[in-house]
Amino acid sequence: MAEDGRLFDRPLFHDPSARALSRVGVVDVGSNSVRMVVFDGAARSPAYFYNEKVMAGLGKALAETGKLNPEGAKRALAALKRFALLAEGMKIAPLTVVATAAMREAEDGPAFRELVERETGLHIHVIDGSEEARLSAQGVLLGWPDAKGIVCDIGGNSMELARIGNGAVGKRMTSPLGPFRLQQVEGGPKKRREHIVKVLRRMQGELDSKNERIYLVGGSWRVIARLDMERRNYPLTVLHEYRMTPASVIDTLDWIAASDLNLLRAHTGTSAERMELLPLACEVLRELVAVFKPSEIDISSYGIREGLLYEQMPERLRARDPLIEAARAAEATQARIPGFGKKLYNFILPIFREASEDRQRLIKAACLLHDTTWRAHPDYRAEACFDNATRANLGGLDHPGRVFLGLALLHRYKNSRTGSRMEPLFRLLTDEEITEAEVLGKAMRFGAMFSTDHPEEAGSLHWAPRKKVLELKLTERGVGLMGEVAQSRFNALVVAMKAKPKITLA
Repeated sequence: MAEDGRLFDRPLFHDPSARALSRVGVVDVGSNSVRMVVFDGAARSPAYFYNEKVMAGLGKALAETGKLNPEGAKRALAALKRFALLAEGMKIAPLTVVATAAMREAEDGPAFRELVERETGLHIHVIDGSEEARLSAQGVLLGWPDAKGIVCDIGGNSMELARIGNGAVGKRMTSPLGPFRLQQVEGGPKKRREHIVKVLRRMQGELDSKNERIYLVGGSWRVIARLDMERRNYPLTVLHEYRMTPASVIDTLDWIAASDLNLLRAHTGTSAERMELLPLACEVLRELVAVFKPSEIDISSYGIREGLLYEQMPERLRARDPLIEAARAAEATQARIPGFGKKLYNFILPIFREASEDRQRLIKAACLLHDTTWRAHPDYRAEACFDNATRANLGGLDHPGRVFLGLALLHRYKNSRTGSRMEPLFRLLTDEEITEAEVLGKAMRFGAMFSTDHPEEAGSLHWAPRKKVLELKLTERGVGLMGEVAQSRFNALVVAMKAKPKITLA
């Protein structure tokens, strides 16, 4: 883990090479959808300035005709014309446009590419399956720097696998297991299953993968994950870093097969085009679980587009923790006193010296974010903090981590969590974790108002865990700052820690 000085040092986005990423526009021309994303700011976690998708169906019936779907080509061209004009209006650098299976395999793909360039001025980079797998895997690494296992990206006409680990992309493969392709397999469900199993066994053998974590990328996988949440009555509907067991996935696939897809679509807001392909994606996932026998199945909301952003990042930025960088960027732009998060962290650190490395990074993030919702109405500030932490687009943060961070920030502004509308989410934490989050929140609540400039110049905290004594050593300046409200907040922290208070002069 990086040293504290590095994590709290000058934000890396002051670096000229990072500033070049102040606004990056990318377009992914897939077999099913055409999407434009504009990333704003050079923080390590991507900020989505603009995001628009058209379900064009460019690769529909490609396996049967060998050509792009005519209606899909019209819709894709119209979307690309619009995206080019939007980029011009936003005054961003030329869009980076990549196309995948449909355009690389269709016999009229080159002609369509020329038409797009002539009509819009956009140059389309048609990438092969190996490059598609690499970029998708890089997207996963953007959100999960320590990710290790197999990335599985499903599109309309193909499915790619790539090995990742130690911050790098290894062996990668492509296959014809996209739903549009599977629609053309003759012989019904039995022959289709045989085809899927044969392809997956070959890929599993070449990747030599068994009992590893699988990271799923792609719209069809996200729909299945959203339905898994629905079946389980899961309280947090953020898809990124949602984790499923193989048994849960199979239960959900059985549940989907026995359900009315129209009702499921209504419950989840899934597009008709995406839902049409869902049963075939379910067949692939069922056999993927059977052949690869993964230890865990995780959902990544990041894929090719984020992989393109990662491609353009300087190495120094790639090496940073995405959670800490996003929190630091938020503090720099939204806090009343940018830079105070580091001072607050150092002030309360004695309470948490025995915390694990994973917990330390959440404590750092909380201190950086503790004042970023100060503009919210005081009656809703605690809830705004919780919502920001649990629902924000943050990388490097699993679901229990989101709730822990949110609960700590809730207690930064509010003593009690009883009756909170967020209570259903608390079940993602253990009782011990809930207590730890409360202690962190109340430590920030005390430290942030005890001194608004340099709390370490007013006093210092000393925690004796065996004796259960929390001591506050006050300087002369601190004596003057220790008013009624500060005393009350210190007492609340002591109660949360089940400790004995001790206030002395330094």
